[in-house]
Amino acid sequence: MSDRIPMTAEGYQRLEVELKHLRQVERPDIIRAIAEAREHGDLSENAEYHAARERQSFIEGRIGELEEKIARAEVIDPSKLSGKTVKFGATVTVVDEDTDEKTTYQIVGEDEADVAKGKLAITAPISRALIGKAVGDSVEVRTPKGEKAYEIVKVRFV
Repeated sequence: MSDRIPMTAEGYQRLEVELKHLRQVERPDIIRAIAEAREHGDLSENAEYHAARERQSFIEGRIGELEEKIARAEVIDPSKLSGKTVKFGATVTVVDEDTDEKTTYQIVGEDEADVAKGKLAITAPISRALIGKAVGDSVEVRTPKGEKAYEIVKVRFV
């Protein structure tokens, strides 16, 4: 088995909910759709059949992907973590050294990332720059808009 995938309990639960929905709702629906399309005769020119088979392929692929992620999940509860350095699950407040703009991010698993909600994937460039650093440290991050410098002003675990 390959590496563990860090995620919060919330992220793990979201994957389980999606997997259950795909297995119990989407999969039976697509099997019915394929059966109905087959009843329409010649499959070589049956667009409904081909669309349903394509959807089935996508659903089965996503089920496999979710099963693998769940099997490899390492659920981490940020509220049980502590310390002064940034690590997975940390909620970090940084100040842009050019604009003095404060931003707060929580470092989460890839499947949980949602920048609009301040949740950054552990694999994001800013997350990678912050990991292992502490309050008062400055980090340089290459962004699509060029180099940015941030100072860490707060690290907490909630």
